[in-house]
Amino acid sequence: MKAAILGAGNIAASMAQALGGLDDSLVESYAIAARDYDRAEAFARKWGIKKAYGSYEEMLEDPLVDLVYIATPHVFHYEHAKLCLEYGKPVLCEKPFTVKEWQAEELFALAKEKNLLIAEAMWTRYMPSRQMIQDVIDSGVIGEITSMAANLGYEHINIERMRRPELAGGALMDLGVYPLHFALMFFGDQIKEITSTCVKLETGVDAQESMTLIYEDGRMAVLYSSMLVHCNRLGEINGTKGCIEVQNINNCEEIRVLDEKRQVTARYPVPEQINGYEYEVLACKRALEQGLLECPELPHEEILKVVRLTEYLRKEWGVIYPFEQ
Repeated sequence: MKAAILGAGNIAASMAQALGGLDDSLVESYAIAARDYDRAEAFARKWGIKKAYGSYEEMLEDPLVDLVYIATPHVFHYEHAKLCLEYGKPVLCEKPFTVKEWQAEELFALAKEKNLLIAEAMWTRYMPSRQMIQDVIDSGVIGEITSMAANLGYEHINIERMRRPELAGGALMDLGVYPLHFALMFFGDQIKEITSTCVKLETGVDAQESMTLIYEDGRMAVLYSSMLVHCNRLGEINGTKGCIEVQNINNCEEIRVLDEKRQVTARYPVPEQINGYEYEVLACKRALEQGLLECPELPHEEILKVVRLTEYLRKEWGVIYPFEQ
């Protein structure tokens, strides 16, 4: 499979690293496109990518491109995913998939019409650690599960893209989606009630927020995200006989099981990886080989659930982007 990257920013470099670490017989790091050829050519040279293009359209016209990874800012995801589909290219779009629910629904409809795969690059959904955590839950070792807590925060206050509402900035869309996905992966979507609050920057975007999901069966998920501080990134799933600690919900480093006395009774290291991005690419490869239009690890309906949640939360906080008014 020949993989191409649309956009040459920081996140594109992470994907290039992953592609470069994969066996070429599985996935080839084939092409990069930027709005400026010199930038694309420098990126290709640095990461050992075969072809560089000075426009997105030119790369999409290349018949050898099998999958396009979209690495542009959030606000452009809908536009660029649609462009790829219109050129007949399967898409792996960086998170958040879209800003608005209607955008996601339109992309799914277009992909179905053109019989093309479209997926979201929410890497935690594809990592081996996801099934490892689920296996520990299913073992019953921590008893009846009653609640969870998860946080993710990095000091990103000086990243211009995250400060700007016109670029769909704020902590929720970059960071808060991870705790939300964590909750949906392990507690599902039967949510009865959501309470939340946020603190905003002077630009109007959310700087940090707390979100509490109350489930129909009485379970509770307490979530937090921030662009102001570096958090411990811990995920904790609590049961009547102990708890599971997920070290770093953003890219799990270890899973620990603790008993009622808070004593560690088991540790599960995760498999070695290139950088974690490879799992979503390989999932797309499998889906393409099977003729699927979505990845089983993250079906379209699951993508929509998170888009709806982020749209709902922003509305509750009054975080409205200029292009939404």
